[in-house]
Amino acid sequence: MSRSAVQFQKGLSLPEFQRLYGTEEQCEAALEKVCWPDGFRCPRCQCHEHGLVYGRRLKRYQCRSCGHQATLTSGTIMQATKLPLTTWFLAFYLIGQAKTGISSLELSRHLGVNYDTAWLLHNKILRAMTEREEAYLLRGKIQMDDSYLGGELPGGKPGRGSENKIPIVAAVSLNEAGHPIHARITAVSGFCSEAIAEWAKRHLMPGSQVLSDGLACFRAVTTANCHHKSVVTGGKHPNDLPQFRWINTLLGNLKTSFCGTFHAFNFDKYARRYLAGFCFRFNRRFSMAAMTERIANAVCCCTPCTERDL
Repeated sequence: MSRSAVQFQKGLSLPEFQRLYGTEEQCEAALEKVCWPDGFRCPRCQCHEHGLVYGRRLKRYQCRSCGHQATLTSGTIMQATKLPLTTWFLAFYLIGQAKTGISSLELSRHLGVNYDTAWLLHNKILRAMTEREEAYLLRGKIQMDDSYLGGELPGGKPGRGSENKIPIVAAVSLNEAGHPIHARITAVSGFCSEAIAEWAKRHLMPGSQVLSDGLACFRAVTTANCHHKSVVTGGKHPNDLPQFRWINTLLGNLKTSFCGTFHAFNFDKYARRYLAGFCFRFNRRFSMAAMTERIANAVCCCTPCTERDL
């Protein structure tokens, strides 16, 4: 049996990570490359000319034109952080290299910080990953399915009517060989035509060819100028439906990840963020070695937020 090229690809080893990002100076250089690939540009007047102001933990760049001062974290989700950049980059590394994700509790143990700090850092990074994921649309041939997060509560409503279940829509685009390229999994208000139509307009490129099961509301993807084909499964086991192989595999991996890593969280409040984190890693699974840099780029493109915003 041949080995999976994705599963056995060379990632970024811990010794290699420490060699690249082991000091504050190395992390500053990496952030500068991400934030200002063409050199410093003043966020206020766009001038390139600048001087450096030392004396604080992070050096400040002072614009020679307007006098505005900025740090490498200014205007990013890391703004005003009290943590060393080495801690942030280690978090980027741990979150990116873990196939099934990492909990905030485990992150706190690896980083040597308390749980509240790890939770805040983790969720800020997930927020940045979410914004980056939602900037792209799925296109081409797409498999689509419905599912739920959460289980039934003792004494609560059974089945799909459970108060603890959050409806989600999962979709995966395929290349010409029928292999998965990109995934999108998001929570929806419910499985009705209005919700699916809104979902399709936000996440699918017009002209895409969508394949789903016989759930009637999925026909609403046509309102986003997508082509739709349904296959009535008749209650068959997913393994007996080869046309839905990849979407079923994706949902299986998702549930394994969430049950094994996070066990439980407030699905209603945080589902969007954790689902996007899963998709972020899946969509970059062919470039594990560059995952730390990819997350750093997403973080630098995400605007500041407070704990209350999370």
